[in-house]
Amino acid sequence: MKINPSVLCRAVSLLHSMDSEVIMEIIKKELNLGTIKELRFRFSGGCINRAKAYSTDKYGDIFVKFNDNEKAQEMFDGEFASLQALLDTNTIRVPKPIKRFSVGGECCLAMELLDMHGPSDFEKLGTSIAKLHLHNKFLLEASKGSQSTIGGADKHPKPIEKFGFDILTYSGYCPLINDWSDDWVEFYSRNRLKKVIDIIVEKTGDRELLTLWPKLERKIPEYFKDCDIYPCLLHGDLWSGNYSFTKDGPVVFDPASFYGHSEYEFGILTMFGGFPQAFHTAYHKMIPQTTGFNQRVLLYQLFHHLNHWNHFGTGYKQGALSLMRNLS
Repeated sequence: MKINPSVLCRAVSLLHSMDSEVIMEIIKKELNLGTIKELRFRFSGGCINRAKAYSTDKYGDIFVKFNDNEKAQEMFDGEFASLQALLDTNTIRVPKPIKRFSVGGECCLAMELLDMHGPSDFEKLGTSIAKLHLHNKFLLEASKGSQSTIGGADKHPKPIEKFGFDILTYSGYCPLINDWSDDWVEFYSRNRLKKVIDIIVEKTGDRELLTLWPKLERKIPEYFKDCDIYPCLLHGDLWSGNYSFTKDGPVVFDPASFYGHSEYEFGILTMFGGFPQAFHTAYHKMIPQTTGFNQRVLLYQLFHHLNHWNHFGTGYKQGALSLMRNLS
């Protein structure tokens, strides 16, 4: 999710008044460290979370997020699970998650600190995201192929056969419902579009939104006719602020992962840009576009327009309603 600092900056928390040595002692205990030293990094970006960097004997350099919002524990649990799931695929680099804990009334999430000052390589980024999206498909195929072999299935990680995720994740402060479903169209309609529309209607009572949604809801299945959809592990919030490059290649972070349609990733990815043609060419060399791709991407963009309307107000309203009219 693209963060607007003027909307989401938070008030000074209890942690701000704590001595840095006290904070480090708590972190040292939580992570079972021998030594810890604060690093004087300056971090840019949104301000949903604050962050500090430390040098440690056990984990090397680490990055710690702090947040005192009432939803922070769920947010960090979702991010930890997302990072771990992405890491386990061994397809694209992410900061290795270490632990979620509390310091001075704030929730914290500690992870590996990466040096993101490497050369840009968008071809490799596109290839890596495609490999991520294909990872579960290969597991599904391997599982089917090994069913007739005694003990064969045990040689591979277990594939995921449904859409969803084991845990709630967040886009900003908006919870993303990830209840498992056999049907992708139902999952996306109910857990993404309808969920955020219900929130906006409750807040604003917008009549046009109320009128447009039933029309679009009836039409959504048409966009997926003859579309081969299998559960893919997604980053879930892949805009230009959530990737970078180390000296070894691309890295992605701040995920809101779940198992969904691979094309969902292109909703926010195309909404804000920042992905050159080299990315798209490399990605689609491995996962070719199919009929209806562009319209489905607009359908996936719609969720992000609605979510930004919910977070940031009416600046995103007309874009969302225009998309709904065109898609209905």
